[in-house]
Amino acid sequence: MSRAGGAPGRSFEPDRLDDQTCLVEGDPAGMLRAVASSAAQVRMAYRSAREAEAGRVAADGRPRAIVVAGMGVSGLAGEVLEAVCGNGAPLPVVTVRGYRLPGWVGAADLVAAVSRSGHTQETLGLAAEAVRRGCRMLGVGPVGTPLRDLVVRAGGPYVPVSGAPGPSRTALWELAVPLLVAAASLGLVEAGEDVFESVAGRLEDIAHRCRPSSDSFINPGKTLALELADSVPMIWGTSPLARVAAHRLACQLSENAKYPAVWGEMPDAGHDQLAVLDGPLAGRDVFHDPFADGPGGSGGRLRVFLLRDAEEHPQVVKCRTLSVRLAEDRGVPVSEILAEGVHPLERLATLIGLGDYGSVYLALGYGVDPAVVPAVTELQARVSP
Repeated sequence: MSRAGGAPGRSFEPDRLDDQTCLVEGDPAGMLRAVASSAAQVRMAYRSAREAEAGRVAADGRPRAIVVAGMGVSGLAGEVLEAVCGNGAPLPVVTVRGYRLPGWVGAADLVAAVSRSGHTQETLGLAAEAVRRGCRMLGVGPVGTPLRDLVVRAGGPYVPVSGAPGPSRTALWELAVPLLVAAASLGLVEAGEDVFESVAGRLEDIAHRCRPSSDSFINPGKTLALELADSVPMIWGTSPLARVAAHRLACQLSENAKYPAVWGEMPDAGHDQLAVLDGPLAGRDVFHDPFADGPGGSGGRLRVFLLRDAEEHPQVVKCRTLSVRLAEDRGVPVSEILAEGVHPLERLATLIGLGDYGSVYLALGYGVDPAVVPAVTELQARVSP
């Protein structure tokens, strides 16, 4: 019988995380190497965006709104843009995932079509619709693809991505950075070369601390995996930035570790998701053997993961503090992860970087290949025209 959250017939074995042979054999596609490339991605994407003149979107002044069209990690790049621009942005940033643009989108708006493959069916449909409506265009994707042809014909800048092998979810920074360069040209965020270099430095530091040769007791990525193992994770961000990181972590757990998670943002999570603290997965029998749970000590029970930002609304601070107390009073363990850095993009990158490592290590601890997603591949093959 498998443990909660594990693949059928699999259990989490913490010793795998410090066994270099297991890590290499269990990760044939090199997902750990891909996560470690995040800093290089930031630098490369910044150069590519500058060379492609992504800032040309500001030639006709600010648009009424920015609409990011993308699926999966490409859609998450839109969330990164919105969160980094912040509530003070003078225009809305909206992400559309699906087949239709909102009715209000028109010639006054900038549509950024983002696709790691350049062939994503939904994104191509949205881009074509945007061109028909006369929208200003920006594209991010590989060269030699239908997406590039659409954007270039419409007169918009197109930022090429590397198209390196590997799952699209490993290319978040390659897709998000060009959007941020364009936003900086519009005066929506302060993001020059120094900012992106600082972000790359933060990601390099995380890669060093989370390297496979670093033992579990000092490796924050492996520690996160140990805490996630055999738990039912509730992941809450304490700001719009941290909410994006919570969403990213939940997606990475699903795809890398094939592991379910619930995510949300405080204070909203305190209005509904907090109710699970009184449910069947919370608390613990006083006669329960804590050593029977495995490394996480949760045994298929609830665990709260708080992704904390340095900038939290005072009421959110109060809500967070009380929520932790309520969880602990009910025997629900809480893990808190603090963002590092000053610039919003730095803080977001540190939360996402650690979560990416944690999700891959969780997969490897279960003996699950973090690269392949058979169910997703099968669905896409069946729905493709």
